Amino acid sequence: MRTLSVKAFAKINLALLITGKRNDGYHTLETLFAPINWYDTLEFSESEQITMSCSRGDLPVDENNLCMKAAKSLQQFAGIGKGVTMRLHKEVPFGAGLGGGSSDAATVLRVLNDFWQLNLSSADLHSLAVQLGADVPYFLSIKGVAYARGIGDELEDLALTLPFSIVTVFPGEPIATVWAYKNFYARFERTLPDLKHLASDLSLYGKREVFSAFENDFEPAVFDHFPAVRRLKSLLVESGSVFASLSGSGSAVFGFFESQEKALAAMAKLPATYSSSLTPPGFSMEQ
Repeated sequence: MRTLSVKAFAKINLALLITGKRNDGYHTLETLFAPINWYDTLEFSESEQITMSCSRGDLPVDENNLCMKAAKSLQQFAGIGKGVTMRLHKEVPFGAGLGGGSSDAATVLRVLNDFWQLNLSSADLHSLAVQLGADVPYFLSIKGVAYARGIGDELEDLALTLPFSIVTVFPGEPIATVWAYKNFYARFERTLPDLKHLASDLSLYGKREVFSAFENDFEPAVFDHFPAVRRLKSLLVESGSVFASLSGSGSAVFGFFESQEKALAAMAKLPATYSSSLTPPGFSMEQ
């Protein structure tokens, strides 16, 4: 029986600027995605039906799971009756703003396109990804830093990596994206920085002055309501991070460090109940 094991990497948002609200209720934004070395593992095996299991007993594996939605949407789009058995080894925390579920869903689309020998185009897969969630298209096709706008679905691959060791920390307190969008402090009327240009300056030339423009619009409200997340950012800064921020809608926080030694020293200071990952300089999802 044919089986396949694939890593589904998470992401951080270097900046996240919420720019408006559409008539359909979705918010528009501009953001910079970057991959991190924190991943789930998905195992695929041949089967007559689409089924799923998970290493975490508290996560649903029914039609509400994004992996199941991705597999079923692909099956329906292609008009086939093939099945698959999926096993998700869950390591990326949920409610963290790291896009773990979106990465899993994108991995399912990409892998099953080959596994089922569908040969669907990138455009077809992208259209399915957009329907599954705003972050899913990023994980589908881009390996490094990317710029996104719209609801996160209008993507541009910047073909950049980051020259820092990155410590990403989950404080054990999940935050629902729905809550974050209901409670953030809107600042729609403002002049926006050129995130693409700033990302290039940081990646290619190491210009740290760009950090002052790398804001996350969820951060003020999250810090006001979740003091442990605020303290976590302060801890990373006090431990030598040259830049630290909330990722996505939280509650994970990341910090950039000049060396692996400094990053590891910062990780050693974290509370034992927190989970974390270390991402090396120049990391991409091809590794």
